[in-house]
Amino acid sequence: MNNQISNTKTGSSKMPFYLRKQPLEIPPPTEKDWIKKDEEEDIFLKDPHQAVDSLPQPYRMINKLLGLIFDQAWEVIAGLDRQEIKKQLLAPTLYQPSDGFQVVGRANCLAAAGDYIFIGLSTGLSVFSMPQREKLFSWDAVRLEVCAIRTTDLGNGSHLVGSVDEMGIARLFYFIKETILHIKAINEVQEDVSKRTTCAELELSRGGDYAAFLLQGKSRRACISEAWLEIYRLPKDSWRKELEYVQTVAAAGPAPTSAAGHFKETKAGHPVPDPQQELQQLLIKAESRLGPPALILKIKSPKPLAGTIFKNPFEALMKCDDGNVFGLGQNHLIKQCQWDFQEALFYSTFQQYLEVDIEQEDKEEKPSYATFYFHLPGRMLPFGTETKTEPGFSLPLDSEPKPDIVWPCAAPITCSAITPCSTYLAFACEDGTITVWDKFIGFPLSVTVLREEYVIRSIHFLPLSLPPSEKTSFSSKNFASTKVRLLVLCTDGTLHLITSGAKEYSTKLLADTPESPGQTISAVATIPTLPNAVLIFFREGTVGLMDIAKQDTICHFIPPPSHTVASPWQPVFSVDTDGQYLILRGDAGGTADTETIFLFEFKSYPFMESLADKFELLPDYLPWDKQYNTFLGDSLQRLSTISQQMPECWSQLQTYAAALQAARQEK
Repeated sequence: MNNQISNTKTGSSKMPFYLRKQPLEIPPPTEKDWIKKDEEEDIFLKDPHQAVDSLPQPYRMINKLLGLIFDQAWEVIAGLDRQEIKKQLLAPTLYQPSDGFQVVGRANCLAAAGDYIFIGLSTGLSVFSMPQREKLFSWDAVRLEVCAIRTTDLGNGSHLVGSVDEMGIARLFYFIKETILHIKAINEVQEDVSKRTTCAELELSRGGDYAAFLLQGKSRRACISEAWLEIYRLPKDSWRKELEYVQTVAAAGPAPTSAAGHFKETKAGHPVPDPQQELQQLLIKAESRLGPPALILKIKSPKPLAGTIFKNPFEALMKCDDGNVFGLGQNHLIKQCQWDFQEALFYSTFQQYLEVDIEQEDKEEKPSYATFYFHLPGRMLPFGTETKTEPGFSLPLDSEPKPDIVWPCAAPITCSAITPCSTYLAFACEDGTITVWDKFIGFPLSVTVLREEYVIRSIHFLPLSLPPSEKTSFSSKNFASTKVRLLVLCTDGTLHLITSGAKEYSTKLLADTPESPGQTISAVATIPTLPNAVLIFFREGTVGLMDIAKQDTICHFIPPPSHTVASPWQPVFSVDTDGQYLILRGDAGGTADTETIFLFEFKSYPFMESLADKFELLPDYLPWDKQYNTFLGDSLQRLSTISQQMPECWSQLQTYAAALQAARQEK
C-alpha cells in the first residue's frame, strides 16, 4: 500500500512547460506606456518609496526653498571663483621697494627735496641722504613731536625747512652742509601762556624769500577764537653771507680749540681733527647770529557787514580808497535799521523756499581754515622786475590790507589747488561746483558741476605738458593750446578727471565706487616727471600707478611681506621734487621703537620706458621775454578775432538803429 502511495506522488510532481507560438520580438510601445509631463523630472533616480515618504505641506515648500537657496549660493560661489581667477590673470605687476632704511621713533610726515629726505619724527626732526640711505643730522632740542614739514631749495645744497609740532608751534630751520640750524620759533610764548597761539598751516615761497603761517588764538578784546595769516620776509641773503664766512674760516684751518671726540686717528696713532665735525660745530655756533625774519603783513578775516558808523557822506568819502584796488565794503552809508528791514523783507517773501534749522543756530560754529599759496610773478599781479620796493618795506600791522584780485564764488570753498607755474587756479565749492581760473587772462577756463552724491575731498593739478604731436620748441602758441587737467577725489572713493582747454572741455570718471571697502581710494598724488600717470593709495595697503590716458593700472607698489603700509587710510608718503622717488612709511606690526621708510625708485622699474618719453613737460616758470611773447601773441590773436567780428557787429547795430528810427516815425 505504501508503494502505491509513493508512485502516485511521484507521477503528480512533474511541472508542465509552454512553448511560445509567436516570434521573439519587442512589442511596439502603446499610449499607456508614455511618460507624463509631470513625471519627466522624477523619472530618473526615483526613490521607490517616494510615494510613501512624500512630505506634506508646508514642509514640502520649505524643502523646495532650501534647495533653491542652495542652488543660488552655489552659483555665487562659482562666480566668485571665476572672478578670482580673472583677477589673477589680469592682475597688475607687483613691485617691491628699491631700498629702505630705519628711523628711531614714529614718522609723522615726510618731505623730499634734492638728495635729502626730511622726516618729522615723534622725537624731533631728522635729515637722511637719499643716495646713501643714512642719517645726516638730527634736531631734537625740544623733544616734541613734529606733525608737518615744508621745504624749499635755496641752491648750493642748502634748504629752508619749516615745521609745526604737536603744540602748534611753527619753526624755521636752515639746512646746510649736513647741519640743521634753528632760526626762530614763530609763535612761541615764554611768559604768558594765555597768549599762546597755534599754527594750523604753513607755506614757504619758492626760493625761500617769504614764509606764511596761519595762526589761531583768542582775541584780546573778547574770548573769541580767531584766525589770521602772518607773512614774513626772510633775510636769506644775509644768512648765506654769514654761513659762507663760517665755511671760509673752517676751510682755512682747524679751530684753535676743539671739543673732545672730534678727532680721527691716523695710522701712527696721532689724533687729527675731523673737518666735517669741526664745520658742524662752527655752523652751530653761528646759529645765534642769523637774523630773524621780519613780519611784513598780517591778514585777518574781513568783518561782517554792519550798520554805518559815519554821520554824513563826507566822512565816508574820506575813508574811501582812490579806486585802484577792491574794497571790503565797509565804507558805506547803510544804517543798521535798513539792514534789518531788508533781511525781514527777504525772509517774509521767500519763507516757503528757505529751510531753517533751529538746531543749527544753537550749535557752536566750526572754525574755518584758510588755504593759501605763493604766486609767481605774472601779468595779473603787481609783482616782478618792474616793481621796485625798498629792502625794509612793510605795511603797518594795524592797517587792513586790500586784495588786488578777487575771484568770486557762489558757495563756500572746500578745497583749492594751483599749478606750479601759478598760471591756473581751481576752486571746489560745497555745492559741487569746480571752477578753473586762468590767472593770466582773469577769466574762468571751465566750470564743472558734479552730481549731488559726490562730495569733493581734494583736487590736484596734473603737470602741464605737450602731447608727442606738438613736441617742438616752446612758443606762445603751444602754451596757449595747453590742456589743463584736474584730478578730483570724492569721499565715496570715486576719482574724476576734468580736462579744460581753449576749445575743449571734458569730464571722465577714472575710478567708480569700489565694491569692497579695501579698494576705496584714500589719497592720490601726481609725479612731476610723469604727467600722464597718477599714484593712487588704497585702504587695503597698496599703491597703484594708473595711466589716465588708457584708464588702466600699470602696476602696484607694495612693501615686503614682513611689512605693511602704515595707516593706509591716511598714508605718510612723499614724492621728491625731481619726480624720481616715492618715499613711503612702512609698519612691521610690532611695538618696536623703530620704523622703516621704503624708497621706490621709478627709473629702476621697466614701466618708465613706456611713460617717460610720451609727453614734453612745460617749464614751471617762464622768463620775462617769453612771458611778453606769450602776451603779445594772445593779444594779436584776440585782435584778429575782433576784427573779423567787427563787420557783423556793425551791421547788427545799423539794423537795430534802423528799427528804432522806424518805430519813432510810426509814433
